[in-house]
Amino acid sequence: MSFFFKSFLLSSFLIFVNITLNAQQVNLNNLFLSENIRFNQLGFYPNAQKIAVVSADSLTKFEIITAKENKIVFSGNLQPSTNVALNGKKTLIANFSDFTKPGDYIIYIPDMGYSYQFSIKNDVFADLAKGTVKAFYYQRASMALPEKYAGPWFRNAGHPDNKVLIHPSAATEKKPTGTIISAPRGWYDAGDYNKYIVNSGITTGTLLSLYEDFPSYVKKINLNIPESSNKVPDELDEILWNVRWMLCMQDQDDGGVYNKLTNAFFDGMVMPEITKLPRYVVQKGTSATLDFAAVTAQASRIFRKYETQLPGLSDSCLNAAKKAWDWAIKNPSMSYDQNSMNNKYEPKITTGGYGDRNFTDEFIWAAIELYLTTQNEKYYTAVNILPDERMPLPSWNNVRLLGYYSLLRNEAALKNNQKTDAEIIKKRLLKMANDFIEGASSTAYQTVMGKTNRDFGWGSNANAANQGIVLIQAYQITKDKKYLDHALSNLDYLLGRNATGFSYVTGFGSKTPMFPHHRPSAADRIKEPVPGFLVGGPNPGKQDGVALPSMVADEAYTDSMNSYAANEIAINWNAPLVYLVNAIQALQYECGYSKN
Repeated sequence: MSFFFKSFLLSSFLIFVNITLNAQQVNLNNLFLSENIRFNQLGFYPNAQKIAVVSADSLTKFEIITAKENKIVFSGNLQPSTNVALNGKKTLIANFSDFTKPGDYIIYIPDMGYSYQFSIKNDVFADLAKGTVKAFYYQRASMALPEKYAGPWFRNAGHPDNKVLIHPSAATEKKPTGTIISAPRGWYDAGDYNKYIVNSGITTGTLLSLYEDFPSYVKKINLNIPESSNKVPDELDEILWNVRWMLCMQDQDDGGVYNKLTNAFFDGMVMPEITKLPRYVVQKGTSATLDFAAVTAQASRIFRKYETQLPGLSDSCLNAAKKAWDWAIKNPSMSYDQNSMNNKYEPKITTGGYGDRNFTDEFIWAAIELYLTTQNEKYYTAVNILPDERMPLPSWNNVRLLGYYSLLRNEAALKNNQKTDAEIIKKRLLKMANDFIEGASSTAYQTVMGKTNRDFGWGSNANAANQGIVLIQAYQITKDKKYLDHALSNLDYLLGRNATGFSYVTGFGSKTPMFPHHRPSAADRIKEPVPGFLVGGPNPGKQDGVALPSMVADEAYTDSMNSYAANEIAINWNAPLVYLVNAIQALQYECGYSKN
């Protein structure tokens, strides 16, 4: 038999198989949408992992069908998970990573039903990547949001914050109680309308780090915000709205930074322009001042590149950072204890405290950022950069890793001792990343997030995003794709591959939070909440007293406006999501998930 005849027979057979497969069509009319098929509801890159998790047993097969014609294009076997979920039950795993054809699809499981629709394509998270950054625009204080930029979520200006009172706890000889200062702009912190330096610190530092790690990518992000035409990257423009507010929170007399700008108590669930309560700045603190120093030092070296567009800004940031550092050196242990403060002063302040008692991590972060920006070793040697071997996941009260990340990304500028420290940090970070991924593929949802109950507390979804950032940093060090794959698994977790079946980002996915604890979303009379916000996520702590459908750690979530313990939004939770999804978008071609 000739080679050409063999080729003809093989081609004919493949055509026959393809026609036969494509001829199979699933009739969904008498079937049900099943929320027990959990996966990334936005979709997948063509050459990335594609996993769905089925919360059921005794099922054996799954099929991928086209969304329009319902034709079967891929069939596979469901495999039981190696380990049980936190509820004690195994899941079934549908792995269709080998299917790479771009298009819109549905997962069909005989005897169960069908899934939400999803896409396979390059840039599959492009809208989400922009949307999570644009969410910060919706949090802007002191300005109206016109329909041109805000769409249906346009609103009037609230909280001009140009007549803010010095609270008795913050009074000095030069600025006694009741002195009026101006501190406009900034982002509303979470579901409330107050502005907190400590939480702005980790938030702004994380967003600045995205630019430092992926500047070429970030420069291409178009957010449709008022500053979009000013030749500064939109992400930096958005960050600048908050940085300019932070600069106003520094007392120019001594360099210390007020902990927060706030009402005495939380507003009701109203639009921002409704509330007219007095606004105060309260006691300065070491944590707030060092977070401020770190952010303004980092901002200084980034905005130095935009001196033409923003003349003098870089110098102002650096001068502010130095003054803040000097104040912290003189006041190394001034904690913000709101309860103690309220025993001494009126009015009592009952909004978020963000009180911290250990400032080792803030000193490390501020010292590293000031050293990198100034190249003056006095900052680096002023503190013990490596006090122990711990590598705590970033949170508002533990920012050490933000400094370590900056040290690694600026490794080329380091000198002898700093290079030695950077090598130690690399080894520790890779160990941390390896610990994250160990056993992840054996879990019920095959994600890094959720390996133990300890992952689930207040703001658990931010843990998932920050775990992803650690894994991305490990990928940047090694270029080993396994780290990026596991970072992507945590994005899959946040977008639906989890024990509740929710995509935890408002407006992105098929089953998303509709009633977040977020005042504008609750009060604007629009059915859909403001998009792009990551809600806190499963938290069995029930600090708000709201009933939960389950007390299993990864199921302890309710989509209730009243649940600030599980369903509030917060800028420090959104920031790591911004980094995670945008970093993966930036790396999709380098790592082979997508191809031009």
